[in-house]
Amino acid sequence: MHSSTTLTNNNRIEIADVLRGFAVMGITLIHFIERFSLNSFPEETCNFLIFTDKVIWDSIFFTFSGKAYCIFALLFGFSFFIQDNSQKEKGRDFRGRFAWRLVLLFFIACINSTLFPGEILVLYALLGYVMIAVCRLSTRTIAIIAIILLLQPLEWGQIIYAVISPEYIINAEFDGPYWEIVNTVQKEGSFLEMCKTAIWTGNIANMGWMLLHGRVTQTAALFMIGILIGRSNVFIYSEKNMKLWIKVFIAVTLAFFPIYGLMAVLPDFINREALLVPSILILKSLSNIAFTGILFAGVILVYYLTKFKRVLHQLAPYGRMSLTNYLSQSLIGGFLFYNWGLGLYQYTGITACFLMGIGMFLIQLFFCRWWLRSHRQGPLEWLWKKATWIKIGKG
Repeated sequence: MHSSTTLTNNNRIEIADVLRGFAVMGITLIHFIERFSLNSFPEETCNFLIFTDKVIWDSIFFTFSGKAYCIFALLFGFSFFIQDNSQKEKGRDFRGRFAWRLVLLFFIACINSTLFPGEILVLYALLGYVMIAVCRLSTRTIAIIAIILLLQPLEWGQIIYAVISPEYIINAEFDGPYWEIVNTVQKEGSFLEMCKTAIWTGNIANMGWMLLHGRVTQTAALFMIGILIGRSNVFIYSEKNMKLWIKVFIAVTLAFFPIYGLMAVLPDFINREALLVPSILILKSLSNIAFTGILFAGVILVYYLTKFKRVLHQLAPYGRMSLTNYLSQSLIGGFLFYNWGLGLYQYTGITACFLMGIGMFLIQLFFCRWWLRSHRQGPLEWLWKKATWIKIGKG
């Protein structure tokens, strides 16, 4: 089973929407079992729920943690390429307009961060300027920069410094005190207290966590790879592209298992924390990238080459409205779990949260399908686009 093209009737590349929908679905499930960064669970007394909690937590984190966001970042870079290339074909330079678009995204992200202090869009808004800086460079140059960033140069710098400075002690949890403040307000504060704490302390905690876990350099690299995916036109169905994705799938599968295995045994051979922490982070980042490749290439191959295309196609509307879905779940999740809302963190274990996450996904999916019957974009996507192209001055 295959399609001769991935373009829908409004020139959208459908496989990109499917992948984006798949990523946001994974992010939704992660957010719900984490109770939107409020990792405090009631004690389970039922052996069955203890078992299902463990299975769900381990399987969802293994499959989506650090990978769904990687796919989302790849597609953010790809979307930039599509918009930039479209304007170039019309003789326009999109870079200035995209800079303004990122300013808008920053304000959107700040609003979202008052509802959910673990959100990712603030980082996207800040790092998005990297794409403006590199988008006119050669494919080879962008690829080299992306590879260097994927290898986590900051952590390699820590390792080198730790080797030459035996007294060096790493501070691997400087974000912890900020998260304690945020978690206290999540459990005890009002809505306004939550907003005031999250907009500053929450963003410090979140950005600190991302810096400590290599997300900054990794995200910038994935943006660049997304641009390269757009340049190479590999989302369109062709025998050449399918052979390429099969090779990618095989390569990343072969890479994932030794990296993941090495990460598990490394603590047996390195005792010093200043060396072990950055080493584990490098391996974890690379294993996440490899597994992201498995998911990414796997979804593409299943979509084009199997009868499950119809199943995956159902994710396309969800992906088309990814911004609306991402932001609305922050408000709903905060209301469900935080003290200012229903305070369900006191009563819901991992299994219950997982089922709520599935329910949230299905409700949003049905809403997307209904909305897109009469609209070309989601409501927040439409507003972001309109604000992006607002006329500034005489231009």
